[in-house]
Amino acid sequence: MHPVPVETAVSIRVDDREVLVPEGATILDACNAAGVDTPTICYSDTLTPVNVCRLCVVELDGSRALVPSCSRPVEKGMVVRTGSERVRHSRRMVLEFLATGVDLSQADELARWAEYYGADPGRYVPDGEMMNEPVRVQDNLYIRDYDKCVLCYRCVEACGDDAQHTYAIAVAGRGSGARISTEFDVALPDSACVYCGNCVAVCPTNALQFKTEYDLRLASDWRPDDQTVTRTVCSYCGVGCNLELHVQDNRIVKCTSPDDHDITQGHLCIKGRFGWNYV
Repeated sequence: MHPVPVETAVSIRVDDREVLVPEGATILDACNAAGVDTPTICYSDTLTPVNVCRLCVVELDGSRALVPSCSRPVEKGMVVRTGSERVRHSRRMVLEFLATGVDLSQADELARWAEYYGADPGRYVPDGEMMNEPVRVQDNLYIRDYDKCVLCYRCVEACGDDAQHTYAIAVAGRGSGARISTEFDVALPDSACVYCGNCVAVCPTNALQFKTEYDLRLASDWRPDDQTVTRTVCSYCGVGCNLELHVQDNRIVKCTSPDDHDITQGHLCIKGRFGWNYV
């Protein structure tokens, strides 16, 4: 974080350390400035927080309930605790509850946090209770695996106001039947989807993933450690979108875009995201 001008700085305490952040910043921004690594699911640097996962909660003096750090603006004099037993207990239970009904086997970041907090989902439902719905494969671009979906809303936000403005998907259903769906649950080619793949890019659990990756995983040949990532510029038009080409065995296996790029901010169109087979 860049130095904060004194006249616009807000001072709060994070784990007994004074932190200066700009006015309008969030508690999560303050935690980052303090060097505190905070677990998140529904939060992304390029998306509007929707406050649904409650994994980033912290303890705030004067507040009866734990507060979501990703969306709570800082106020002068706040005293925040990120590692109290109450916070750790809450985060551990969120991870445990998710793992009882969702396949997190490809959510590496959540697996790291589950280990850190000692989450044990087996103490609720030994084998979990998944949707057990077949993976939806409707084309050669990307797949949808509802057993891996944590309903974080990231894909909905990327499809809507935060990036694509297509509004092809939303949350449908209630309770345990809630899921991300197209309007009237029509097939993707019959929906408003423009196949930009921005939903795939922001998914934290691989519920949405490239068909190329899915096929390699089925063949037990997906090897991220053997892949190289090369940044280049999309050749389809003059906008200048940056691409990150993931290459395995001298073959492009998927294409992403850096979140910190001032043009793309991680977002691409169908040509940039999926149109690399001509290489």
